[in-house]
Amino acid sequence: MRARRALPAALLALLLAMMLTPAAPAAPAAPAAPASAASAAPEPWPADTDGDYQLGGPRPTPARVGVVVRDRRAAPVAGRYNICYVNAFQTQPDELRDWRSRMRLVLHRRGRPVADQAWGEWLLDLRTRDRRERLARIVGRWLDGCARAGFDAAELDNLDSFTRSGGLLRRRHAVAYARLLVRAAHRSGLAVGQKNLPGLRGTRLGFDFAVAEECGRYAECGRYAATYGRRVLAVEYRRRDFRRTCRTHGALWPVVLRDRAVSVRGTRRFC
Repeated sequence: MRARRALPAALLALLLAMMLTPAAPAAPAAPAAPASAASAAPEPWPADTDGDYQLGGPRPTPARVGVVVRDRRAAPVAGRYNICYVNAFQTQPDELRDWRSRMRLVLHRRGRPVADQAWGEWLLDLRTRDRRERLARIVGRWLDGCARAGFDAAELDNLDSFTRSGGLLRRRHAVAYARLLVRAAHRSGLAVGQKNLPGLRGTRLGFDFAVAEECGRYAECGRYAATYGRRVLAVEYRRRDFRRTCRTHGALWPVVLRDRAVSVRGTRRFC
Protein backbone atom coordinates (compact mmCIF):
# COMPACT_ATOMS: atom_id res chain seq x y z
CA MET A 1 0.00 0.00 0.00
CA ARG A 2 1.31 3.37 -0.94
CA ALA A 3 1.97 5.64 2.06
CA ARG A 4 -0.37 8.71 2.42
CA ARG A 5 1.20 12.11 2.15
CA ALA A 6 0.77 14.29 5.24
CA LEU A 7 -1.41 17.43 4.82
CA PRO A 8 0.20 20.85 5.23
CA ALA A 9 -0.48 22.42 8.62
CA ALA A 10 -2.37 25.44 7.18
CA LEU A 11 -4.70 23.27 5.15
CA LEU A 12 -5.33 21.02 8.13
CA ALA A 13 -6.31 24.01 10.26
CA LEU A 14 -8.74 25.29 7.60
CA LEU A 15 -10.47 21.91 7.34
CA LEU A 16 -10.79 21.67 11.09
CA ALA A 17 -12.40 25.15 11.27
CA MET A 18 -14.92 24.24 8.60
CA MET A 19 -15.93 21.10 10.46
CA LEU A 20 -16.53 23.01 13.69
CA THR A 21 -18.55 25.89 12.09
CA PRO A 22 -22.37 25.22 12.12
CA ALA A 23 -23.97 25.12 8.67
CA ALA A 24 -26.24 28.03 7.68
CA PRO A 25 -29.93 27.11 7.44
CA ALA A 26 -31.13 26.35 3.91
CA ALA A 27 -33.17 29.07 2.23
CA PRO A 28 -36.89 28.24 2.06
CA ALA A 29 -38.04 26.88 -1.28
CA ALA A 30 -40.09 29.19 -3.46
CA PRO A 31 -43.80 28.35 -3.38
CA ALA A 32 -44.95 26.23 -6.27
CA ALA A 33 -46.94 28.01 -8.95
CA PRO A 34 -50.61 27.03 -9.14
CA ALA A 35 -51.44 24.38 -11.71
CA SER A 36 -53.40 26.84 -13.79
CA ALA A 37 -50.37 29.11 -14.19
CA ALA A 38 -49.08 26.83 -16.92
CA SER A 39 -52.04 27.74 -19.10
CA ALA A 40 -52.06 30.74 -21.37
CA ALA A 41 -53.75 33.74 -19.77
CA PRO A 42 -57.18 34.47 -21.27
CA GLU A 43 -57.40 37.54 -23.47
CA PRO A 44 -58.97 40.59 -21.78
CA TRP A 45 -62.62 41.39 -22.45
CA PRO A 46 -62.74 43.92 -25.31
CA ALA A 47 -64.24 47.34 -24.62
CA ASP A 48 -66.39 49.62 -26.78
CA THR A 49 -67.42 47.14 -29.44
CA ASP A 50 -70.56 45.36 -30.64
CA GLY A 51 -71.18 41.66 -30.23
CA ASP A 52 -72.80 39.07 -32.48
CA TYR A 53 -74.48 35.76 -31.61
CA GLN A 54 -74.02 33.34 -34.51
CA LEU A 55 -75.12 29.98 -33.12
CA GLY A 56 -77.27 29.00 -36.10
CA GLY A 57 -74.26 29.17 -38.40
CA PRO A 58 -71.46 31.53 -39.45
CA ARG A 59 -72.44 34.70 -41.29
CA PRO A 60 -70.54 37.78 -42.49
CA THR A 61 -69.40 39.81 -39.50
CA PRO A 62 -69.63 43.63 -39.68
CA ALA A 63 -66.47 45.61 -38.97
CA ARG A 64 -68.15 47.21 -35.93
CA VAL A 65 -68.45 43.80 -34.23
CA GLY A 66 -65.54 42.85 -32.01
CA VAL A 67 -67.11 39.96 -30.05
CA VAL A 68 -68.48 36.90 -31.85
CA VAL A 69 -70.11 33.77 -30.40
CA ARG A 70 -70.07 30.69 -32.61
CA ASP A 71 -70.71 27.00 -32.10
CA ARG A 72 -67.70 24.93 -31.07
CA ARG A 73 -67.74 23.17 -34.45
CA ALA A 74 -67.50 26.44 -36.37
CA ALA A 75 -64.35 28.41 -37.14
CA PRO A 76 -63.58 31.61 -35.21
CA VAL A 77 -63.43 34.99 -36.97
CA ALA A 78 -59.93 36.34 -37.51
CA GLY A 79 -59.13 39.50 -35.58
CA ARG A 80 -62.16 39.32 -33.23
CA TYR A 81 -62.75 38.18 -29.66
CA ASN A 82 -64.20 34.72 -30.32
CA ILE A 83 -66.42 32.90 -27.84
CA CYS A 84 -66.96 29.18 -28.32
CA TYR A 85 -70.52 28.03 -27.59
CA VAL A 86 -70.60 24.80 -25.57
CA ASN A 87 -73.85 23.20 -24.41
CA ALA A 88 -72.30 21.87 -21.21
CA PHE A 89 -75.35 21.00 -19.11
CA GLN A 90 -77.68 19.51 -21.75
CA THR A 91 -77.31 17.59 -25.00
CA GLN A 92 -77.49 19.26 -28.39
CA PRO A 93 -80.59 18.17 -30.36
CA ASP A 94 -78.44 16.90 -33.25
CA GLU A 95 -76.16 14.91 -30.92
CA LEU A 96 -78.70 12.63 -29.22
CA ARG A 97 -77.37 9.63 -31.14
CA ASP A 98 -73.87 10.30 -29.78
CA TRP A 99 -75.20 10.29 -26.22
CA ARG A 100 -76.92 6.92 -26.53
CA SER A 101 -73.62 5.27 -25.69
CA ARG A 102 -73.41 7.44 -22.55
CA MET A 103 -76.96 7.10 -21.28
CA ARG A 104 -75.76 6.62 -17.70
CA LEU A 105 -74.68 10.27 -17.81
CA VAL A 106 -78.13 11.44 -18.92
CA LEU A 107 -80.73 12.31 -16.29
CA HIS A 108 -83.62 9.81 -16.14
CA ARG A 109 -87.01 9.68 -14.50
CA ARG A 110 -88.83 6.34 -14.44
CA GLY A 111 -86.46 4.98 -17.05
CA ARG A 112 -86.87 7.80 -19.54
CA PRO A 113 -84.49 10.71 -20.28
CA VAL A 114 -85.53 14.03 -18.75
CA ALA A 115 -85.81 16.56 -21.57
CA ASP A 116 -85.89 20.31 -21.99
CA GLN A 117 -89.08 20.25 -24.03
CA ALA A 118 -88.56 23.72 -25.49
CA TRP A 119 -85.39 22.65 -27.34
CA GLY A 120 -85.55 18.84 -27.47
CA GLU A 121 -82.44 18.44 -25.35
CA TRP A 122 -81.72 15.84 -22.65
CA LEU A 123 -80.50 17.06 -19.27
CA LEU A 124 -77.19 15.68 -18.02
CA ASP A 125 -77.11 13.86 -14.68
CA LEU A 126 -75.05 15.96 -12.26
CA ARG A 127 -76.18 14.33 -9.02
CA THR A 128 -73.02 12.44 -8.10
CA ARG A 129 -69.38 13.45 -8.00
CA ASP A 130 -68.38 10.57 -10.27
CA ARG A 131 -70.87 11.58 -12.99
CA ARG A 132 -69.86 15.24 -12.76
CA GLU A 133 -66.20 14.35 -13.17
CA ARG A 134 -66.89 12.06 -16.13
CA LEU A 135 -68.98 14.74 -17.81
CA ALA A 136 -66.33 17.37 -17.09
CA ARG A 137 -63.74 15.22 -18.88
CA ILE A 138 -65.98 15.04 -21.95
CA VAL A 139 -66.66 18.78 -21.98
CA GLY A 140 -63.00 19.43 -21.19
CA ARG A 141 -62.05 17.78 -24.48
CA TRP A 142 -64.49 20.08 -26.27
CA LEU A 143 -62.91 23.08 -24.56
CA ASP A 144 -59.45 21.92 -25.59
CA GLY A 145 -60.78 21.79 -29.13
CA CYS A 146 -62.08 25.35 -28.86
CA ALA A 147 -58.67 26.53 -27.74
CA ARG A 148 -56.87 24.68 -30.53
CA ALA A 149 -59.27 26.17 -33.08
CA GLY A 150 -58.31 29.68 -31.97
CA PHE A 151 -61.20 30.73 -29.74
CA ASP A 152 -60.47 33.15 -26.91
CA ALA A 153 -63.26 32.10 -24.57
CA ALA A 154 -66.10 29.64 -24.00
CA GLU A 155 -69.75 30.12 -23.13
CA LEU A 156 -71.18 27.29 -21.01
CA ASP A 157 -74.88 27.05 -21.80
CA ASN A 158 -77.76 25.78 -19.65
CA LEU A 159 -76.26 26.38 -16.22
CA ASP A 160 -79.87 26.69 -15.07
CA SER A 161 -80.91 23.24 -16.34
CA PHE A 162 -81.60 22.13 -12.76
CA THR A 163 -84.67 24.39 -12.78
CA ARG A 164 -86.12 22.18 -15.55
CA SER A 165 -85.33 18.85 -13.89
CA GLY A 166 -88.54 18.42 -11.91
CA GLY A 167 -86.58 18.53 -8.66
CA LEU A 168 -84.10 15.80 -9.56
CA LEU A 169 -81.19 18.23 -9.85
CA ARG A 170 -80.29 20.85 -7.27
CA ARG A 171 -78.51 24.15 -7.54
CA ARG A 172 -75.57 22.72 -5.62
CA HIS A 173 -75.12 20.03 -8.28
CA ALA A 174 -74.91 22.67 -11.01
CA VAL A 175 -72.48 24.80 -8.99
CA ALA A 176 -70.16 21.86 -8.25
CA TYR A 177 -70.14 20.89 -11.92
CA ALA A 178 -69.59 24.49 -13.03
CA ARG A 179 -66.46 24.69 -10.87
CA LEU A 180 -64.98 21.71 -12.72
CA LEU A 181 -65.78 23.24 -16.10
CA VAL A 182 -64.34 26.65 -15.22
CA ARG A 183 -61.08 25.00 -14.18
CA ALA A 184 -61.01 22.97 -17.38
CA ALA A 185 -61.54 26.09 -19.50
CA HIS A 186 -58.82 27.99 -17.72
CA ARG A 187 -56.41 25.06 -18.11
CA SER A 188 -57.06 25.30 -21.84
CA GLY A 189 -56.21 29.02 -21.77
CA LEU A 190 -59.80 30.14 -22.33
CA ALA A 191 -61.79 32.77 -20.51
CA VAL A 192 -65.14 31.31 -19.51
CA GLY A 193 -68.58 32.89 -19.49
CA GLN A 194 -71.59 32.33 -17.28
CA LYS A 195 -74.79 31.84 -19.26
CA ASN A 196 -77.97 32.95 -17.46
CA LEU A 197 -78.79 32.31 -13.75
CA PRO A 198 -77.87 35.89 -12.74
CA GLY A 199 -78.24 35.28 -9.00
CA LEU A 200 -75.26 32.93 -9.03
CA ARG A 201 -72.57 35.62 -8.67
CA GLY A 202 -70.39 33.51 -10.90
CA THR A 203 -67.13 35.37 -10.32
CA ARG A 204 -66.88 33.38 -7.08
CA LEU A 205 -66.65 30.24 -9.20
CA GLY A 206 -64.08 31.80 -11.51
CA PHE A 207 -66.32 32.93 -14.39
CA ASP A 208 -64.73 35.81 -16.30
CA PHE A 209 -67.76 37.32 -18.07
CA ALA A 210 -71.44 36.63 -18.74
CA VAL A 211 -73.73 36.07 -21.69
CA ALA A 212 -77.06 37.53 -20.56
CA GLU A 213 -79.91 36.08 -22.56
CA GLU A 214 -83.09 38.20 -22.39
CA CYS A 215 -82.00 40.11 -19.31
CA GLY A 216 -84.05 43.09 -20.54
CA ARG A 217 -87.18 41.00 -20.82
CA TYR A 218 -86.83 39.58 -17.31
CA ALA A 219 -85.37 42.70 -15.62
CA GLU A 220 -82.10 40.92 -14.81
CA CYS A 221 -79.53 43.18 -16.46
CA GLY A 222 -78.71 45.03 -13.27
CA ARG A 223 -77.78 41.79 -11.55
CA TYR A 224 -75.29 40.93 -14.26
CA ALA A 225 -73.85 44.44 -14.11
CA ALA A 226 -73.40 44.15 -10.34
CA THR A 227 -71.30 41.00 -10.79
CA TYR A 228 -69.46 41.54 -14.09
CA GLY A 229 -69.48 45.29 -14.71
CA ARG A 230 -68.76 45.85 -18.42
CA ARG A 231 -67.92 42.20 -19.15
CA VAL A 232 -71.35 41.18 -20.41
CA LEU A 233 -72.76 40.31 -23.83
CA ALA A 234 -76.55 40.82 -23.88
CA VAL A 235 -78.76 38.92 -26.33
CA GLU A 236 -82.44 39.82 -26.80
CA TYR A 237 -85.08 38.17 -28.99
CA ARG A 238 -87.90 40.75 -28.86
CA ARG A 239 -87.61 44.26 -30.24
CA ARG A 240 -89.08 46.02 -27.24
CA ASP A 241 -86.71 44.18 -24.89
CA PHE A 242 -83.80 45.01 -27.18
CA ARG A 243 -84.69 48.70 -27.13
CA ARG A 244 -84.95 48.64 -23.33
CA THR A 245 -81.59 46.91 -22.88
CA CYS A 246 -79.93 49.31 -25.31
CA ARG A 247 -81.36 52.23 -23.38
CA THR A 248 -80.27 51.00 -19.96
CA HIS A 249 -77.01 49.15 -20.69
CA GLY A 250 -76.08 49.76 -24.32
CA ALA A 251 -73.41 52.29 -23.33
CA LEU A 252 -71.68 49.59 -21.24
CA TRP A 253 -72.24 46.34 -23.10
CA PRO A 254 -72.51 44.93 -26.59
CA VAL A 255 -76.23 44.21 -27.09
CA VAL A 256 -77.58 42.27 -30.07
CA LEU A 257 -81.12 41.50 -31.22
CA ARG A 258 -81.45 38.04 -32.78
CA ASP A 259 -84.27 35.82 -33.94
CA ARG A 260 -84.90 33.02 -31.44
CA ALA A 261 -83.57 30.40 -33.85
CA VAL A 262 -80.37 32.49 -34.31
CA SER A 263 -80.56 31.52 -37.98
CA VAL A 264 -77.96 32.51 -40.55
CA ARG A 265 -80.29 34.95 -42.33
CA GLY A 266 -82.38 35.87 -39.31
CA THR A 267 -82.79 39.14 -37.42
CA ARG A 268 -79.61 40.90 -36.33
CA ARG A 269 -79.44 44.42 -34.96
CA PHE A 270 -77.02 46.29 -32.72
CA CYS A 271 -77.54 49.26 -30.42
